Amino acid sequence: MFELKKTDKGGFHFTLKAKNGQVILSSETYSGKSAAENGIASVKKNAPDDGRYERKTAKNGKFYFNLKATNGQIIGTSQMYASEAGMENGIDSVKNNAPGAETREL
Repeated sequence: MFELKKTDKGGFHFTLKAKNGQVILSSETYSGKSAAENGIASVKKNAPDDGRYERKTAKNGKFYFNLKATNGQIIGTSQMYASEAGMENGIDSVKNNAPGAETREL
């Protein structure tokens, strides 16, 4: 499920949660609601394509990924994972959950 929230400063941000309620992908802050909704649509469209995932290692040695749109712009970033296998499970979760996920506005 996507959760769309208005920030304290008036922007909009979304997260994608797995069925267990854990956040698996977070967006940047968008200036308007329609831009954030377009971001959600882009995640749904790009999530199934493994080539859209940029696998990264943080300076602290933890693993994370970015989901990119066709234009190369980052549309979502994962949490940090202790292992590469955990990161791959997170990618699989986004692939499986995002395309048909409903959006709930908070």
